[in-house]
Amino acid sequence: KVPLMFGFLYLFVCSLDVLSSAFQLAGGKVAGDIFKDNAILSNPVAGLVVGILVTVLVQSSSTSTSIIVSMVSSGLLEVRSAIPIIMGSNIGTSVTNTIVALMQAGDRSEFKRAFAGATVHDCFNWLSVLVLLPLEVVSGYLHRVTHLVVATFNIRSGKDAPDLLKIITEPFTKLIIQLDKSVITGIATGDESLRNRSLIRIWCGPALPQVRGLSSPVNCTSPGHCSTKGIEILHNITRQKCEHLFADTPLPDLAVGLVLLAASLIVLCTCLILLVKLLNSLLKGQVAKAIQKVINTDLPHPLSWLTGYFAMVVGAGMTFVVQSSSVFTSAITPLIGLGVISIERAYPLTLGSNIGTTTTAILAALASPGDKLASSFQIALCHFFFNISGILLWYPLPFTRLPIRMAKALGERTAKYRWFAVLYLIICFLLLPSLIFGISMAGWQALVGVGAPFLGLLFFVGLVNALQTRSPGRLPKWLQTWDFLPAWMHSLQPLDQLITRATLCCTDRC
Repeated sequence: KVPLMFGFLYLFVCSLDVLSSAFQLAGGKVAGDIFKDNAILSNPVAGLVVGILVTVLVQSSSTSTSIIVSMVSSGLLEVRSAIPIIMGSNIGTSVTNTIVALMQAGDRSEFKRAFAGATVHDCFNWLSVLVLLPLEVVSGYLHRVTHLVVATFNIRSGKDAPDLLKIITEPFTKLIIQLDKSVITGIATGDESLRNRSLIRIWCGPALPQVRGLSSPVNCTSPGHCSTKGIEILHNITRQKCEHLFADTPLPDLAVGLVLLAASLIVLCTCLILLVKLLNSLLKGQVAKAIQKVINTDLPHPLSWLTGYFAMVVGAGMTFVVQSSSVFTSAITPLIGLGVISIERAYPLTLGSNIGTTTTAILAALASPGDKLASSFQIALCHFFFNISGILLWYPLPFTRLPIRMAKALGERTAKYRWFAVLYLIICFLLLPSLIFGISMAGWQALVGVGAPFLGLLFFVGLVNALQTRSPGRLPKWLQTWDFLPAWMHSLQPLDQLITRATLCCTDRC
């Protein structure tokens, strides 16, 4: 069973890689186009939304971050304008493990834990942005700190980020699909010649030689005396064709992307279901209790307060090894659903994962050429300090760990109404960002006029909910419950009945 489990885990990780490629094929050029409009990106809120939507489209914060770094390096985007986009990419990357949690919807108790474990990442990112984005707009906090770090240290180019997990997965995934990611970056940086080029890599050998202009005119004073100065001798270069399933396909990128999307989701779901079943059979009785005790137990008394920080180090280390926070958080989501890892322990692991994914970006930035090094490194540091600042806000003191309480509430709601999970994904990663984007484009006055009352109402509802649970006596009698409001305003029951009727109606017709 153990070798079988590792086999399914390998396929699970490979399917995540192919899923990312599928999203890039389906929406990569759109993502590149979104990045082109500097007038939009100079608006901090619009930049945040662009970061979310682009990362959701390409399913890879590494890809969206690399586009941002390329734009900053080429002078198309200022570092300060790029910071909100980095924040948005941090939010967008957490959609993957939320999708993975949906695969455990069969068992309500498992689904409750898995969805809570997945959304704790979302809650942390959204709360961090709510505090740090306004702070950045007002004070330039991240820009100033990272600029100081870059200016203080004599930074030199280093080696590229090591490919650790990819050494194992790439031999398999490269047989399925290979992409030319420079096309997306090129479109984003304004290279119109790449617009009609396919993202599917066809040639894997050297590029075709380019004919360059002569550096000096040919000297032919007489037929027998012609100078060869300035003449370049061109040689034929044989290129090797890539070996993958879609190297010779006549299908457009969108069609290939949709095929891979369907196939990778089927493999992802199958592997996840089989992994959960295998883990259920392996983690029984005393074995399960022993593992739960080891993972969820705090360090001995004098050092018990360090347990969470140790978990962060583990999360950061594991993410550095697999080079993807999505892979790490998606891998622990089934374990959270099974109850092997508690959400209180999953939270610091996830925060560590956020740090781990930024260290890879820092190493990649250090591999940049000398003229691009400072800006690339500063953007990578912005990502790093954003996550560090978020941890300082939402972890050290127990009462500040709001993401855990929010995620548990979401888990309980999805266990009762399973369709709420899909609604949550659509609202948080598509509708809400699109709505904010539209309002922000109308100007800061419209954004403040709509956003301030909404945030005030949200704060009021959260405060009243907390008081209703802990000390209802402090509230007026009419405010101790929400029963004075219409049912649809404080309960999902009416919507659940509507969805149930619609589902039954569709089932009867089919």
